[in-house]
Amino acid sequence: MDKKELAAFLRHRRETLRPRDVGLVEGPRRRTQGLRREEVAQLAGMSTDYYARLEQQRAPQPSVQITAALARALRLSLDERDHLFVLIGHNAPARFQRSEHVSPPLMRVLDRLDDSPALAQTDLFDTLAMNPLAVALLGDQTRHTGLARSGYYRWFMDPAERLMVPEETHERHGRAQAARLRAALTAGSNTPRAARILAELQEHSPEFVRMWELQEVAQSYDDCKTILHPELGRIDVDAQILFTENRAQTLVVLTTRPGTESHSKLELLSVIGHQQLTP
Repeated sequence: MDKKELAAFLRHRRETLRPRDVGLVEGPRRRTQGLRREEVAQLAGMSTDYYARLEQQRAPQPSVQITAALARALRLSLDERDHLFVLIGHNAPARFQRSEHVSPPLMRVLDRLDDSPALAQTDLFDTLAMNPLAVALLGDQTRHTGLARSGYYRWFMDPAERLMVPEETHERHGRAQAARLRAALTAGSNTPRAARILAELQEHSPEFVRMWELQEVAQSYDDCKTILHPELGRIDVDAQILFTENRAQTLVVLTTRPGTESHSKLELLSVIGHQQLTP
């Protein structure tokens, strides 16, 4: 770990970013050039003290997970991300077509969306990043690990995943998940992992096996869906999709139609955030 070069690199990248670049509000009396240390720490999900010690050359080596979080927080390009990994003393991630590093163009759009839920996902339905309103609406989907990171896997293996979707749409939704997994298996960015998900589902989910045998294949998203929020109830949303050039990552933006009850509920959710509405 090259502590001196790492500290200089982190400080320089932090000072070149403005709050608006990462979706933060820039106050009128701001004196700090670029982002504050506590803002970078917040974006990376770490303590301010630990991040400060990195810039002061006093911190122990960050884990691979923290390194990746720092790269996302500082909006690094792939070359800059790889440089960060080397400075910290880790091997840079292999540059497969699929990457855990959110595409910078998608991240820039995500940073600027504060009135609509938005999330960045891979073609295996792994959620890489969410804005606060998406977390309030859907829960933190980035917390999952292993095969459970894939929404395809969770739909058939985790009963809690279905609580957000009306029961009458479960059949159609499950078939869509199986069809999209089939597309990812043959033309996706990480076909070995898709094969592992397929093997697990074939062994443990008879429902998935039934739907897989339909031989359906699709890459499209549902353009309209209903979400069952635990406190606010039914919220009807439209999904707008933005793909990266190689279609390995997707930005999903959820909107509601003005004047509807769903629109009012989403506006309420944007105000209360994670606060529980009922005792």
